[in-house]
Amino acid sequence: MKAVHYEKPFEVSVREIPVPQIEHPDDVIIKVTTAAICGSDLHMYQGRTAAESGLVFGETSIQVET
Repeated sequence: MKAVHYEKPFEVSVREIPVPQIEHPDDVIIKVTTAAICGSDLHMYQGRTAAESGLVFGETSIQVET
């Protein structure tokens, strides 16, 4: 699946990452139809946090529960 991947301040990329798996009985996998970078992500994007390369953005989303 594709995800927005934090590289360094002011640099992100779209990368293929592993499809999530159910690990615990109360886990849920959702189908995300639209995602966005929220205000908290912008702090990381602009280099105002200690975020390290490899972080995946996009907890702000529109999804379909399956």
